[in-house]
Amino acid sequence: MSVVEQLWSRLRAYTAARIGLGRAGASVPTAAHLAFQQAHAAARDAVHLPLQVDELLAGLRALGEAPLQVHSQAVDRATYLQRPDLGRRLAAPSAAALAAQHVPAADLAFVLADGLSALALQRQALPLFASLRERLCAEGGWTWAPPVIATQARVALGDEVGALLNARCVVVLIGERPGLSAPDSLGVYFSWAPCVGRVDAERNCISNVRPQGLPPAAAAAKLHGLLGEARRRQLSGVALKDEQDDRAVAAAPASALMRLLGG
Repeated sequence: MSVVEQLWSRLRAYTAARIGLGRAGASVPTAAHLAFQQAHAAARDAVHLPLQVDELLAGLRALGEAPLQVHSQAVDRATYLQRPDLGRRLAAPSAAALAAQHVPAADLAFVLADGLSALALQRQALPLFASLRERLCAEGGWTWAPPVIATQARVALGDEVGALLNARCVVVLIGERPGLSAPDSLGVYFSWAPCVGRVDAERNCISNVRPQGLPPAAAAAKLHGLLGEARRRQLSGVALKDEQDDRAVAAAPASALMRLLGG
């Protein structure tokens, strides 16, 4: 059966959305059906793929950081998916280990969390962190605690980490729920004065961080601006609006990352 093309199929060159697929009889063409199945399988794989913690630790150390590692109260992936509440709190040994660090108060704490897509964290976290760190260093006056890698983690876990590390603000880089066109999209959440019990309205979010969405360097530029405003006003969440002109947000060259990658 021949495929009937749709007049607006050319718009597919500008989006990953499934538009202008055409039809074969009363159904979508075989190629489009197979592509959908492949994308669905990739999204499922991203949810269950374990985080390569050693690679991430090595990458952070190569940037001159001294990262820490923690785990949530969800003992495995199945528990994590069935009990979101357990992913929001640290396991007792992890909480004790952070408390024992006795790190001095800092402006920022960074939590790199697997979330619902470890693939996203694996691909986007280091480019974003390296680019943001360059901006913070260039501006001066910023301090941050050792970065923390968290497994089986939800966004709210960052508030407990930030509180234990005496941070004024916590920034959580976390794998977002995979979509059928984006299994590796990273989300960034930050909250001022982190403590257990913070709600979503008290956090700011930057989403869809990936080369095909908001590139990591551009996300770092946006995050840098928001963090500066959060520090100036001592708040985050719905009271802190993103008033930056996206056209004016210039991405800084991630030279540290290029050195890390040997580029």
